[in-house]
Amino acid sequence: MRTIEVIALVILFIISLGSFVVGYFQFKEKGILFNNAYLYASKEERNKMNKKPHYRQSAIVFVVIGIIFLLNAIEMIIRSGWIFHVMIGLMILLIIYAIISSIIIERKY
Repeated sequence: MRTIEVIALVILFIISLGSFVVGYFQFKEKGILFNNAYLYASKEERNKMNKKPHYRQSAIVFVVIGIIFLLNAIEMIIRSGWIFHVMIGLMILLIIYAIISSIIIERKY
């Protein structure tokens, strides 16, 4: 493996680990809520908002992003070719999940 590939691999693992850590804290409802509905809400709306579904949505998204980066790193190591297709599928599912869950959260709350 060339030096640049090792550097890219380390970066992918770090991003993956960071995503898993953020996802963990989002599941625990700790730290800043990384959700557009919360970030763009006024201070008054934030105080009234039920944050639990937004934390859960953000946690799921960050964990799946972590999985995608981890799969990317694994693909760099084993060069199977099929893992790339799994990553693309996960990305598509993640986008669909984010849209549908946002609609459901807005309708419920």
